[in-house]
Amino acid sequence: MVDPFAELVLLLQPGAPYSKVVTGAGPWRVRRSEYGRPFYGVVLEGGCRLAVDGHETIVLEQDDFVLIPSARNFTMSSLGPPPEDEVAPPVMRDNEIRHGIQDGPPDVRMLVGYCSFASSDAALLVSLLPQLVHVRGDRRLSVIVQLVGDEFRAARPARDILLAKLLEVLLIDALRAGAQGAASPGLLRGLADERLAAALRRLHEDPARAWTVAALAQEAALSRSTFFERFSRALGMAPMAYLFAWRMALAGDLLRRGQGGVAEVAARVGYGSASAFSVAFTRHAGMPPARYASSTG
Repeated sequence: MVDPFAELVLLLQPGAPYSKVVTGAGPWRVRRSEYGRPFYGVVLEGGCRLAVDGHETIVLEQDDFVLIPSARNFTMSSLGPPPEDEVAPPVMRDNEIRHGIQDGPPDVRMLVGYCSFASSDAALLVSLLPQLVHVRGDRRLSVIVQLVGDEFRAARPARDILLAKLLEVLLIDALRAGAQGAASPGLLRGLADERLAAALRRLHEDPARAWTVAALAQEAALSRSTFFERFSRALGMAPMAYLFAWRMALAGDLLRRGQGGVAEVAARVGYGSASAFSVAFTRHAGMPPARYASSTG
């Protein structure tokens, strides 16, 4: 059986090569204005607050993992009252970035960083993920978090290589664990719905089929109107828009890896002619498929 989430991860090619330890004590606050970069945080000790624009503020506790696949504006702060005056700039000490009071033990220690998605279609694929993933109380993740913390504190050979691999596993496992509680629209929220998951699996098994909303609704054992509304609400896009996005992501991957010419790729993603596919792909990627293949392969 095809696993749509596994396919998404394989196309995204996630990694976590950039990380740093951040600590805080007393009142502190840091505001970040980003441009869609994927941000993550692992709480190694203590706790803090995270406020992401458009979402309710959440309290992060030890062993929590949080991921913002396309970070825009967010604020992290101490658990207590935020500072009233201007926030002093952080200080680097002992290879850790320290916020707030510089003396004494920290109230929170986190490993934070930016993920990397190697796919050139990352923006499209990230749109299929929840806007915010917060995982707590997952035993498997807690074990990985502890391994990450132990490895970061140790000065063993090849530490950075192993740490990057552990963080990559943590990232993928956190996305999977967060599927059931995905509050924002995306593929994970759709897969958490048993009826929609059936349709999504069939679509991913045979993306070249001439799918219609009615045919997908039949796979989900729902009426056409109910399926359309339920799918659009769960994934944040209409069924045919999702099908188009997935076909373009698959086509881009095939072209990058040199897995066939334009006509063959067109047939594999459900287009009856190379010309129709070229028009659609050019609209999506901003360049014809042949040029895309030569420039990204």
